Amino acid sequence: MPDLLTKTLRDGRRGLAGFTAGTALLGVMYAGFYHQVADGAMGQTVHGFSPALRQALRMEDLASAAGYLGSSVFGIIVPLVAVIFGIATGTGAIAGDEEAGYLDLLLAHPVSRTRLLLHRFAALTVGAILIAVVVLLAMLAVRPAAQLDSITVSRFAAQCLALALLIVVFGTVAMTVGAATGSRPAALAATTGIAVLTYAASTLSSQIGADALRYISPFHYYIGGEPLRYGFQWADLSILAATIAVLLTVAVAAFNRRDLTS
Repeated sequence: MPDLLTKTLRDGRRGLAGFTAGTALLGVMYAGFYHQVADGAMGQTVHGFSPALRQALRMEDLASAAGYLGSSVFGIIVPLVAVIFGIATGTGAIAGDEEAGYLDLLLAHPVSRTRLLLHRFAALTVGAILIAVVVLLAMLAVRPAAQLDSITVSRFAAQCLALALLIVVFGTVAMTVGAATGSRPAALAATTGIAVLTYAASTLSSQIGADALRYISPFHYYIGGEPLRYGFQWADLSILAATIAVLLTVAVAAFNRRDLTS
């Protein structure tokens, strides 16, 4: 058999290219509005919001580059598109092949279930890293013209590393559900629901008096430590990496124990 990782990347190259270009272009487009938002009517409009709403939307400091990018670009736009990529890739990794009848053909060759799943996971990781690197390069390219020089290269890199880990977290959630159930719709529904609920936990927990809920959200560890302002948050990054490791272990165990003949 050709190398599974290479084949997976080759088969998904168009989708990966589209998500990579789309994520970077959207990020650059919204980053370019920083000066207008900080000094213009939008900034004044946001100041009219209640403090609780500004906090939930991370719009407490639109005047600074880190505050603006943390609320709009890296707070909503970029992670939304990137997480969609992770979920789409994860749901197709095992469950997609199984529903298409392709999984039996793969496993008929001398390849173990563990190897197949790990190669699919590696392809997800490569895709996440590519998206994060291209977003980083795009941000650095627009940085002088968009007046984002107050954010250092290392802080942009810290946020983009967190972005890559966030993609892999949700991609691995989808892969785990798919490996356990063999159902692509189930993996898609479950992972989308988890993404929505955990995003809400990250942004709205303080508004309902349940601050502890944000600690169950990957989004909190992705941006709660404000990497654009304070740089690498190694504790948060370690928690995201540990979450991925646990999910991958569960996925391998569930996939190996399933009866694929039924």
